[in-house]
Amino acid sequence: MGIKQLKPTNSASRQQTRSDFAELTSERPYKPLTEGKPSTGARNNRGHITVRFRGGGHKRRYRVIDFRRDKHGVAGKVVSIEYDPNRSARIALVQYADGERRYILAPVGVGVGAEVMSGDDAPVNPGNALPLRKMPLGTQLHNIELKPGKGGQLVRSAGAGAQLMAREGIYAQVRLPSGEVRKVHVDCYATVGQVGNLEHENISWGKAGRIRYLGFRPHNRGVVMNPVDHPMGGGEGKTSGGRHPVSPWGQPAKGYKTRRNKRTTSMIVRRRK
Repeated sequence: MGIKQLKPTNSASRQQTRSDFAELTSERPYKPLTEGKPSTGARNNRGHITVRFRGGGHKRRYRVIDFRRDKHGVAGKVVSIEYDPNRSARIALVQYADGERRYILAPVGVGVGAEVMSGDDAPVNPGNALPLRKMPLGTQLHNIELKPGKGGQLVRSAGAGAQLMAREGIYAQVRLPSGEVRKVHVDCYATVGQVGNLEHENISWGKAGRIRYLGFRPHNRGVVMNPVDHPMGGGEGKTSGGRHPVSPWGQPAKGYKTRRNKRTTSMIVRRRK
């Protein structure tokens, strides 16, 4: 796992860096655990654009990841570390003692031949999944459930890691990568360790085309539009908008709280800001 600097043979490669993929052990995914992934172009089921500036990109196949880790008490062995085009983390193919294979997120320190397990009695080792009530305080975690049995929803991107801070009653306090401290039910499962591919954040794309491969299209600033298209548009020559930054629909873009989920507000012990 490292970063490779390209030779500056042209302006596109001058600033470009990429992963050396040294940690990968397989070039092809395990076919029974892959599915087709249609391109939506950010349209919903009525054909309306729901996210602007998305579309195109390289064709991908989805890898079915075991976020629930519900194969309790059965030891598994990592047989390969693979690339996943749908996420920043690497994935590990685990073969269990009964012959079944599943993909999991590849944590730091887990390579080919490592043994992983899930369940109440699993040891607190990287790659093992346990309920929060069975983990010692201070443990580094990822792939954390928000509802028992639903599957991990928090802390899944490359290099991410949370920390178990405290336990009180039926809730544990977890510090997330953003700095937020949140209550999570002690019966929720989480995986021990930090998500792998730590160097992902240091990659320099180097050219606009590499962003297009990922399915992002050019983003138009509001100040270069006409008043009919954006509240910050119009004016003679270059103007900076003449008001605080807003979205095309007038919602403030900086510092304005948009959270509207009162149902789970009580679960946040300390906000990220």
